[in-house]
Amino acid sequence: MRIEFDFRDLEAFLVVAELGSFLGAAARLSVSQPTLTRRIQKLESALGATLFERTTRSNKLTLAGKGFRSRAQSMLDSAHEAMLALSNELTHAQEQSRAVVTLAVIPTATPRILPRAISTFRAAGYVARIRVLDADANGVAELVATGEADFGVSFIPAEEPGLTFQPLMNDRFVLAMLRADVLAARSEISWAEVDPGRFIVPVKGTGNRMLIDEALARAHQTLRWGYEVARSTTHLSLVEAGVGVAALPESALSGSAQARVVSIPLVHPIVSRAVGTIRRTSHVLTPAADAFNKILEHALVDLSVR
Repeated sequence: MRIEFDFRDLEAFLVVAELGSFLGAAARLSVSQPTLTRRIQKLESALGATLFERTTRSNKLTLAGKGFRSRAQSMLDSAHEAMLALSNELTHAQEQSRAVVTLAVIPTATPRILPRAISTFRAAGYVARIRVLDADANGVAELVATGEADFGVSFIPAEEPGLTFQPLMNDRFVLAMLRADVLAARSEISWAEVDPGRFIVPVKGTGNRMLIDEALARAHQTLRWGYEVARSTTHLSLVEAGVGVAALPESALSGSAQARVVSIPLVHPIVSRAVGTIRRTSHVLTPAADAFNKILEHALVDLSVR
């Protein structure tokens, strides 16, 4: 059965039924009386029933008109609710597409954590743009503190007032090397056993180097090295090229960290760092930023239990 009327016809019918006057209904709807009459006639023709008893003094609902009135109101209400829901969905989508989530992150935490979190974020239907600011641990804290980043992923508990650090993953230092390396068969290796001429370590002044130096100092050892490098990606490049072996946090060696590269736990002493999220204590995140922050936190926890 084809529907030969539209919502304007239903609206016209309901207003006439309410006012009992074609003239008054036409005025309320800001249309001419002939236009209003045509709408009612169109509706009656489609329904195959007379809806009004027309007299010179009034227009009363017929029995069919009385029965149809509640149905007409229900159809209009449903249509309005559907339009409102669609409008809200479109508005939400537009707001999301304009939204930007900015996070500051230490580069060594990026390979294993960030791609997984982004995939989960997109799979959940979020379309907000994502801006990633790479920085060392102190830089991450500063970017969050100044509001340049919504939140951060780092490993040094923020000492600046107004910042909250939530540790979520224990990230142990390992020795990265080629799979064919003579040390690759070892289950663990001490810092003192590594050949200094081949040892690639974080450059002095970085957060990772600070953790290593402090741990070795407590063990009454001195770090001996052949190469100092600032970025973990450069460490891995040198390892792949056969230059040497590198001390890196385990999180820096993602699944894509090259099938040729393996890692062995470094011991005596064991050096590790607590990786987590940094936020401004009093800052309320946008819905998209809050969702991404929670997803990142879950990703960190998942990695910590594996």
